[in-house]
Amino acid sequence: MVITYLKRRVLARFLRDQDGSASIEAVIMMPMVFWVYLAMFTFFQTYQEYYTNQKAAYTIGDMISRETLPMDTAYMDGIQDLLDYMTRSSGETTVRITSAKYDQKNKRFLLHWSRARGSLSDATQADVTGWTDKIPELEDGEYITVTETWTSFAPPFNIGLPVQEVKNFVFTRPRYAPWVLYSDGA
Repeated sequence: MVITYLKRRVLARFLRDQDGSASIEAVIMMPMVFWVYLAMFTFFQTYQEYYTNQKAAYTIGDMISRETLPMDTAYMDGIQDLLDYMTRSSGETTVRITSAKYDQKNKRFLLHWSRARGSLSDATQADVTGWTDKIPELEDGEYITVTETWTSFAPPFNIGLPVQEVKNFVFTRPRYAPWVLYSDGA
């Protein structure tokens, strides 16, 4: 009986005692706080990657829309280098530039030319035909230039986000000429 009484007294005193509770709470909370910090950093980096890739695609599209001379292989290589420089992506980058003409009678786009750099092939007529739901209706015979970019992004910390492919699809009307030309240099 005395032992039970002593156990209860010791237990009651232990439960009332709050010495050291802050350090115990800190040990419990610090991993959670650290994980939240890493998660915020990772989400910020992911949004920054998407934003940077989008800005690069718009810049390349705008640059091409101002061309009055035919583009060539060296120009396309320069676009690939520009995409690499602007995105600073650790993975492979791909860019595809396509010029298409709108056929208002049949409500579809016709392939004018397409060139790609990276792991993607040039666009085909089948690819361009499917763009009617991505691009607004244009005047009959009007040309449009489409810039597509792809990069892969691996989040800096493993918080549950997978490696992501960042894709952009930007269309621009030529500004100073009716269409943008491409010459293989032949």
